[in-house]
Amino acid sequence: MLFDQGVPVPLRESLHSLEVSTCYEMGWAELSNGQLIAEAERAFDVFVTTEKNLRYQQDLSDRRIAIFVLPTTRWPQLKSHAQEIHIAISSITPSAYIEWQLPT
Repeated sequence: MLFDQGVPVPLRESLHSLEVSTCYEMGWAELSNGQLIAEAERAFDVFVTTEKNLRYQQDLSDRRIAIFVLPTTRWPQLKSHAQEIHIAISSITPSAYIEWQLPT
């Protein structure tokens, strides 16, 4: 799984059973979204981002990588829902596009 810029890195610890890399670690921090998704698709099954407009900015119809969109970059808001996020990411299917929402 690949974390985009903006995804709170502490979330990685909550996804303990999943292998997580970041765009920064991969040297991809400067790639545009289209280039980034193309590179990510070669090495990862899931791309986690906070970019809510990604589906409108990119043609995702032929992508095999699953895209999981978090509603915020704020770790304090996500922290209490880390287990739910883990479950959602663990069950995502190839080429899926999920905009996860904070439970109300």
